[in-house]
Amino acid sequence: MGNVGLLLVGAVLLVNGLVILNVVPPRSAAMLNIFVGTAQVVLPTIILIQGGTDPAVLNATWPSYLFGMTYLYYGLGIYLNLEPEGFGWFSSFVAVIVLYQAISSVGSDPVFAVMWLTWAIMWSLFFALMALGRSELSRFTGWFLVLLGVPSCTVTALLLLEGRWSTEPWAGLVAAAVLVLGGVLSWTLARSAALRSGDADDAAAAAPAVDATVATDGTATRRAPEPLQA
Repeated sequence: MGNVGLLLVGAVLLVNGLVILNVVPPRSAAMLNIFVGTAQVVLPTIILIQGGTDPAVLNATWPSYLFGMTYLYYGLGIYLNLEPEGFGWFSSFVAVIVLYQAISSVGSDPVFAVMWLTWAIMWSLFFALMALGRSELSRFTGWFLVLLGVPSCTVTALLLLEGRWSTEPWAGLVAAAVLVLGGVLSWTLARSAALRSGDADDAAAAAPAVDATVATDGTATRRAPEPLQA
């Protein structure tokens, strides 16, 4: 279940990143989050019931609960119109555990250590956005999910399912390079969008009062959904 669930999570993170970038409406992404979140909670529970107290089974299934509950929380929160702070603080809990997993995996599996670190950054960004209200991180978060969601999840799952996973140090360096490149590119794209937005704001401020009024009215009728509004 772990690798199959990971295969689907890449799509969820991609879509959620597009939500933050105001490309996909939140309610349009909610059902995908609920579907994948439910699968990542129900199926591991069945596996645990069948596997009893086998430590190997426990270690292979418990991470699914962390991420599955995240997607369920987010998807249901959209439909129930919940405040986002609870989701944000839960994300901080997930981020801490995932960071511990990243540190613990460095010696045995450097590639997965980088994957865990990538997810720790993602969930830390959720915490900053939802619990702390750091809206200035929205564009960076959106691009980070779009650029690294599929590589860190779907690509990882495919390599594991096909038996092509490597635990060599060089593979860890490649994964780290992808993470750094994705982070830099996310920052660059977010910065570029912020500059363009600043230019638009300056142009609106310099326009005649009549034009500014019309623009304000038009914007009010096309208000975009807030990013990751749970």
